[in-house]
Amino acid sequence: MLSAAQLLDELMGRDRNLAPDEKRSNVRWDHESVCKHYLCGFCPAELFTNTRSDLVGPCEKIHDENLRKQYEKSSRYMKVGFERDFLRYLQSLLAEVERRIRRGHARLALAQNQQASGAAGPTGKNEEKIQVLTEKIEGLLQQIEELGSEGKVEEAQGMMKLVEQLKDEREQLKSTTSTIESFAAQEKQMEVCEVCGAFLIVGDAQSRIDDHLMGKQHMGYAKIKSTVEELKDKLRKRTEEPDRDDKLKKEREEREKEREREREEREKKRRKEEEEREKEREKEKERERERERRRRSHSRSRHSSRTSDRRHSRSRDRKRSRSRDRDRKRSSFLWHSSQAKIDQLRIWNYSLHVLECFILSSCPPAKASGLGL
Repeated sequence: MLSAAQLLDELMGRDRNLAPDEKRSNVRWDHESVCKHYLCGFCPAELFTNTRSDLVGPCEKIHDENLRKQYEKSSRYMKVGFERDFLRYLQSLLAEVERRIRRGHARLALAQNQQASGAAGPTGKNEEKIQVLTEKIEGLLQQIEELGSEGKVEEAQGMMKLVEQLKDEREQLKSTTSTIESFAAQEKQMEVCEVCGAFLIVGDAQSRIDDHLMGKQHMGYAKIKSTVEELKDKLRKRTEEPDRDDKLKKEREEREKEREREREEREKKRRKEEEEREKEREKEKERERERERRRRSHSRSRHSSRTSDRRHSRSRDRKRSRSRDRDRKRSSFLWHSSQAKIDQLRIWNYSLHVLECFILSSCPPAKASGLGL
């Protein structure tokens, strides 16, 4: 059963007695005063309070459900090693109870053998050894607690192993008297609980069996066993997740590369089509320019032809005009020339006539008018 203080701590928090302005609002889940085992599920110190398996008293660190929720929502969840430490600690508790179970089976076997042979119990010398071992164990536990408070974890763990050895030796010495006397008094067959290591009477009343199964020690070790399996499975999956994440990441990268290649292919095809369209447009423009040059050339040719025709016509007209002028000039020249010749002949004739007259003196000058001069 939890104490009243522990119940109040769980319901109201460990700082329930502080004033409102003194509340420790700055405590985070990763603070050293917070119980890391509790963040991972539960604190083992709370399982065996007031039982034979009590673990050095109650836990002095903070157990806060809100801090556990903050840790579970944190990005560092299961990345800081709390779960592995918790698993190792639970496994150490299971190893201890398994040793207890083995010792229980050994006691039963020894008691049955001694009962069968009628052997006596341990002597007073064994009882003295048990007392000495108990004193040594108590002293070592005190030293372990001091080392733990000083932070010397490795030394404390080494001394804890020594304590476990001494406990095994002490339990072995105790086993003879307790087991044999129990069998001698009850003469009943016993068995060892495979969960918590407690001794049970075979064929005992169901009520006592139920009380044992619902007891804190039995339920505590049962919870530890189930939690160990859950933690192993969770850590195994967590370990596999990076590989799965790497695989998924590679697959995403491959898909992205494939999409990138497809985009590049589409881009190349688009650029090629664009280049072809551009070439086709250039060809069309060139054909258009060629048609335009042809139209202009044809237009110039027609214009030149018309101009040439006009020039040829004007030249022909000029030639005709010049020819007519030449003809007129030739005709005029010929006429004037012939007229001049006629006049000249007339003059020559008259001159000859005058000359003849002078020479012959037979022809008077009055008759000269008859020559037509």
